[in-house]
Amino acid sequence: MHVAHLSLADFRSYARAEVPLDPGVTVFVGPNGHGKTNLVEAVGYLATLGSHRVASDAPLVRLGAERSVVRAQVVHGDRQQLVELEINPGRANRARINRSSQVRPRDVLGILRSVLFAPEDLALVKGDPGERRRFLDDLATARTPRLAGVRADYERVLKQRNTLLKSAALARRHGSRAAAGPGGRTGGADLSTLDVWDQHLARAGAELLAQRLDLVAALQPMADKAYDQLAPGGGPVGLEYRGSIGDERMAGATGREDLYGRLLEALGEARKQEIERGVTLVGPHRDDLVLKLGPLPAKGYASHGESWSYALALRLASYELLCSDGREPVLVLDDVFAELDSRRRERLAELVAPGEQVLVTAAVDDDVPGVLVGTRFAVQDGTVERA
Repeated sequence: MHVAHLSLADFRSYARAEVPLDPGVTVFVGPNGHGKTNLVEAVGYLATLGSHRVASDAPLVRLGAERSVVRAQVVHGDRQQLVELEINPGRANRARINRSSQVRPRDVLGILRSVLFAPEDLALVKGDPGERRRFLDDLATARTPRLAGVRADYERVLKQRNTLLKSAALARRHGSRAAAGPGGRTGGADLSTLDVWDQHLARAGAELLAQRLDLVAALQPMADKAYDQLAPGGGPVGLEYRGSIGDERMAGATGREDLYGRLLEALGEARKQEIERGVTLVGPHRDDLVLKLGPLPAKGYASHGESWSYALALRLASYELLCSDGREPVLVLDDVFAELDSRRRERLAELVAPGEQVLVTAAVDDDVPGVLVGTRFAVQDGTVERA
């Protein structure tokens, strides 16, 4: 799989950009702040409907513009598809496939797959659990695009349930009736629908949880192998999923229906505390992926170099896993080599060089290992020119 052409309109710093791309290695070289990362960010957005740099879409639209458009010609074997996303902050985004058919944005997921390496990846090891949950869910969605709908359903139900719990908690704090009254009202809030929300949350949560558990099991040996390639003898690495439903329930869970029942059970046990605190305390949104290096958790114990190797190993394992599905993703390395020592730099370059398409950004040519031979583009003052 590779991107044959990338078009941008009012995306980040670009009023317009037309970039023809070849298979193999392509390097974008230019001073920091001149738009290199914007190019590969656009590729990542088409693949995931999200940015690795910001949480919202608003910064992706060029200052003064109402919307931006990202378009790419994606080639997979003998098949070519033109994918287009129109980004409309504050309004619904729009998508097209092959110009004529207008679809939901999430319907384009799976047409382009990418694995992105970036300085932000260090947060996978050193950051909060949300970084690792997003890593798992984005990778699971790349493998199974329908999971995007499950994630959206879960977030919607979680928001509704939290609103209900918050209303009950606020009412209790303000001295309204604390005991349950007619119609299931507690503290002035109607909690009669909480059982229904529990079932919806558990149903979507069980699907999300099952996907994550399958993914962790598949990633474990690949991550251990990748870490050993980057830092021989420095492992082993271990991936342990830590669920908010408790270790005992997690240990014995088998299948989606079993997970559904166990999530419902845990929600029931936590209900009193949730009503008091006004927030949902059980579910995949509270889980974590514990990254271990040897017998110890990497977070807090791994050195800076070890943390970098771990983050890179997770991305390499993601790439290997996606390749095993028969659809090799585009590899994107955004200003990564400048962050690495010479040993890790050379080893990473050797591992990614055989990829069908590898997109690299760098401030200077010297940051790019010699094994990554291919097309060069000079990026400066918002212009992209083949060197």
